[in-house]
Amino acid sequence: MTKPDPQTEIELQAAAFRRLVDHLKTRTDVQNIDLMNMAGFCRNCLSNWYLDAAGERGLDVTKDESREAVYGMPYEEWKAKYQSEASDEQKKAFEVAKPNH
Repeated sequence: MTKPDPQTEIELQAAAFRRLVDHLKTRTDVQNIDLMNMAGFCRNCLSNWYLDAAGERGLDVTKDESREAVYGMPYEEWKAKYQSEASDEQKKAFEVAKPNH
């Protein structure tokens, strides 16, 4: 593979991020706790990373704005529509995996 130039690399990374976010927007059946338990990150992590990146560049982005960029709607709206109560099994798995997060 030919290594892309730095600008192309940034564009490829950005495209992959957009595709991941779009995918998560369509998979509302996948709960954040499931993502945390299996992958060690969730939609909130992505929105925090987005917020951190904006801050590093001196951009005035709020937590609500970064969450909306990832969720595709205000966070509270997403929670009301799609978030379910975590099961006891999910909570136990999270407590086991939590030190790795």
